[in-house]
Amino acid sequence: MFLSSTEQNALRTCFGLLAEDLNERDIRQRVGQAALDLFRADHFASFVWSDQEAQFGDCVALNMSASNLAEYQDWYQHHDPITFALQAKRHATLVSEVMPRRALLKTEFFNDFLARDGLHWGMNLHAFDGAQALGDLRIWRGRKRKEFDNRDKMLLDMIEPAFVAALRRARNKVSLHTLPRASSSVLAAGSALPLSPREQDVARCVCQGLTDKEIARALNIALPSVRTYLSRVFEKLGVHRRAGLAQLSGRFH
Repeated sequence: MFLSSTEQNALRTCFGLLAEDLNERDIRQRVGQAALDLFRADHFASFVWSDQEAQFGDCVALNMSASNLAEYQDWYQHHDPITFALQAKRHATLVSEVMPRRALLKTEFFNDFLARDGLHWGMNLHAFDGAQALGDLRIWRGRKRKEFDNRDKMLLDMIEPAFVAALRRARNKVSLHTLPRASSSVLAAGSALPLSPREQDVARCVCQGLTDKEIARALNIALPSVRTYLSRVFEKLGVHRRAGLAQLSGRFH
């Protein structure tokens, strides 16, 4: 695929920021800004679906009015004929692929919500980690622009793996920080040897279900170091498998 210099720069910006140590909200906001340049788009919004609350929340947006977004949160997301169909695709999808444009133009959702901010041509990507929704990218062009095409979808799908990885890394980091730390005086079960602070970090991550690679990213250490610390933890605790360590999770408090 041939990329213009503008597209190359925008993609470079996307992948660069997705490698940074950002929180989930900043990731979505900054990818959105880069997406406006990459796709020659005019409007952007991003939400996170909550199964518990059965609604989209934690909105970040560019070039959309706060009052209109508030109405989306309160009303229009519950009368939205396109987003759940887009979400079900799990890859970059044009709005026109889930609802013909003629049909969309007749809806309350378009006339009283989308058109109010000038949104006419849309493309969505909904990111998941397994069954868990991480966040979405809703990219829109104004009426005077052209419809997105298959090439645009391919570009957005190129970003998706790094976008998912960045959001997962940020979410795991938050989860790690909410776990209680073991005090330096806590002794390993069945041993007179205490775990070092870093060994405690690795042990907590294992108990949380993180893989070695995810632990390396969360703790910002090399993968071989993770395995070295884990070997020491196993030796000190007298266990031989991750499942055995998980059964001792209550000791890390």
